[in-house]
Amino acid sequence: MHAPFEDKTIALGVTGGIAAYKSVELLRLLTKAGARVRVIMTANATWFVGPGTFQALSGLPVCTSVFEEGGASIRHIDWAGETDLAVIAPATANTIGKLANGIADDALSTFMLAVTAPVVICPAMNTHMYEHPAVQRNLDILQGFGHHIVEPDAGSLACGTVGPGRLATPDTIWEAMAALLTPKDFKGRTLLLTAGPTREAIDPVRFVSNPSSGKMGFALAKAAARRGARVILVAGPVSLADPLNVEVHRVESAAEMADRVQALLPEADVVIKTAAVADYRPVHTADHKIKKTEDHLAVTFERTIDILHSIGRQKAHRFLVGFAAETRDLRENARQKLEAKNLDMIVANRIGEAGSGFEADTNKVTLLHRDGREEGLPVMSKEALAHELLSRITERLPSD
Repeated sequence: MHAPFEDKTIALGVTGGIAAYKSVELLRLLTKAGARVRVIMTANATWFVGPGTFQALSGLPVCTSVFEEGGASIRHIDWAGETDLAVIAPATANTIGKLANGIADDALSTFMLAVTAPVVICPAMNTHMYEHPAVQRNLDILQGFGHHIVEPDAGSLACGTVGPGRLATPDTIWEAMAALLTPKDFKGRTLLLTAGPTREAIDPVRFVSNPSSGKMGFALAKAAARRGARVILVAGPVSLADPLNVEVHRVESAAEMADRVQALLPEADVVIKTAAVADYRPVHTADHKIKKTEDHLAVTFERTIDILHSIGRQKAHRFLVGFAAETRDLRENARQKLEAKNLDMIVANRIGEAGSGFEADTNKVTLLHRDGREEGLPVMSKEALAHELLSRITERLPSD
């Protein structure tokens, strides 16, 4: 489930824009994920990146002409029939116009007319070109064909204009492609997730927090969205970018997170709470910076609201998952938390253990289920773990 490109054949179309160099990174991401990537370039694209670069990275011949030596006159038909997904990145206004109007006058446009697999189009061009009614009409036509459009980013472009038209990042394109190749076992479900730390202010420049990076919660959000869920993510202060196709709410304190979760809870079928919420906050927050005048500073703390316990009391039909980060007595503390907070599952990990913890890219956890079962999982990436957890959850959800 978490390897959508494994053993898949991907066709990567590259057209003549300055953003063609980003296609090299996209190719690298796809091959690293286990895909077999065939590259088809327009003649103009070869002015920006040489075919040899793509051939070296893909390990396969690059097609640049319908009439190449070696039977290339039918290559577009053979390749189209063997393709699991086709992506054009960057897609220029010229190529978008050809595809929308059924024009086939080079290797790429001819190939695309023969493709029956899912298609991803990634526009990249001058802002005024992108906003031109003809280009927007052509993109609407392609969407009507069922093609998936990855909207360009906005910013300063190589041509000097500022606005939309910059090719989406390779990571964003990769995620859009992965979603098309992933079974939608969470379609029709709404998942409410929390992630990251909270910050409890002492004064305007100091706060109490913890080292949670939010990586586990964001990995779960990405995985659930890829599997067809509507995903609502309430995130504390982290440096991670908003995941694709996820509704993100940014908060700072435990109180803000509690209020936001409470407001969104009625919409959720599944709640997964990965956030490391502060258990205590200062009773009083200074209006101004506390000056360094004494050798000691005493701060009185009070308990914050227990968000997970509150959700458990109003659980109703929802499937509720919590996380337990412990330094000792892992199973005992996690089992106690599962029972006390009315959870269906708890994910327990020991802080300080190799390959596990707040800021690591991997995790090693034990799953404790409400029916008493315990399941130890090996060290794996947080993305892989996210899919493992979602698979366990979907097994327990009622069928529609």
